[in-house]
Amino acid sequence: MQRLYRKRIILGVGGGIAAYKSAELVRRLKDQGAEVRVVMTHGGREFITPLTLQALSGHPVHLDLLDPAAEAAMGHIELARWADLVLIAPATADLMARLAQGVADDLLTTLVLATDAPVALAPAMNQAMWRDPATQANAQLLAQRGLRLFGPAAGSQACGDVGPGRMLEADTLAQLAADCFEHQALTGRHVLITAGPTQENIDPVRYITNHSSGKMGFALAEAAVEAGAKVTLISGPVHLPTPDRVTRIDVISARDMLAACEAAMPCDLLIAAAAVADYRPEVVAQHKLKKDPSSGDGLLLQMVRNPDILATLAGRSDRPFSVGFAAETENLLEYASRKLRDKNLDLIVANDVANPTIGFNSEENAITIIDRTLQQTSFAQTSKGQIARQLVAFIAERLAATGIPHDDRA
Repeated sequence: MQRLYRKRIILGVGGGIAAYKSAELVRRLKDQGAEVRVVMTHGGREFITPLTLQALSGHPVHLDLLDPAAEAAMGHIELARWADLVLIAPATADLMARLAQGVADDLLTTLVLATDAPVALAPAMNQAMWRDPATQANAQLLAQRGLRLFGPAAGSQACGDVGPGRMLEADTLAQLAADCFEHQALTGRHVLITAGPTQENIDPVRYITNHSSGKMGFALAEAAVEAGAKVTLISGPVHLPTPDRVTRIDVISARDMLAACEAAMPCDLLIAAAAVADYRPEVVAQHKLKKDPSSGDGLLLQMVRNPDILATLAGRSDRPFSVGFAAETENLLEYASRKLRDKNLDLIVANDVANPTIGFNSEENAITIIDRTLQQTSFAQTSKGQIARQLVAFIAERLAATGIPHDDRA
């Protein structure tokens, strides 16, 4: 997998003959797994049609700053927030001059001012225009402000001149775009995460469940995406928004969760943070159970064991690096170590849910990680988001140490 995998790139197309290369650049970026949205200047539309770039990118091309339809869907501010990288290719002398002066008179220049993402320019112009002191001053000023310049290359030009000013080729620009992103700890890894509770029906009205909120599992999904992973999140019934760039699958029961996990395989890493019901009613009543006066004050439910999701997945021939959670109210480390061994796990994360400040539904957590040698590593109490980042970094380091290659099927 490339560093552009699942990265969001805005390709700005300026008004120069080199715009014909932008079509190939879209393809090269997408080949490396990037999602590409195209913004064109008025001049850019004179050299290549928006329809071509729409067909290649798979998204409508953004053209006008004051487009009511675009503002209703993804306006320039939302577009600026969406981007991981803004790459302008070709960047003409005029466009570079306007950017150097902070002009915001069209969608592309406004977007550059509005985004916090890195911005890269691929200059493309006549060799004399590139050598002109004004253009060189603008290029220097833009570089000082943190904008990256990709090129230009030297060679023959459309006008017949020979010299510096040619836009770099698509392959080179795609590689330079990838170089804007550091290699992240889980880049190219498929991570499968379970979260939340399961529900086991008694009848059409009642069910058995637990207090899990899903917050830890969702925080882990977000942290794994930040680390560069492709994330599949399989969640029981919770009221949480789906983290950005996460594929979410909602399930109800333990058997549903197991089936969804098996369908999502293979993966490189399994983090089982869900609180899965160990038992379910043997028989689910077709109608609401009524009080039986002859039964006294009690109701007897016959329970059967649910499948052990974590042990099943960790026992596969194509088993991923497997991380479990042990949420306990007593004998925390003893029970967690036993679960690590019994389920054939690589790591287990123990947390004390009897402590209300780090238990179910809390905003914070404190954990102890136990490995196969029973070595313990503890993270002090902090927000679940921060714990998730620390845990993902720890797991990624252990996964890398195994030497297990990336699963190209993911």
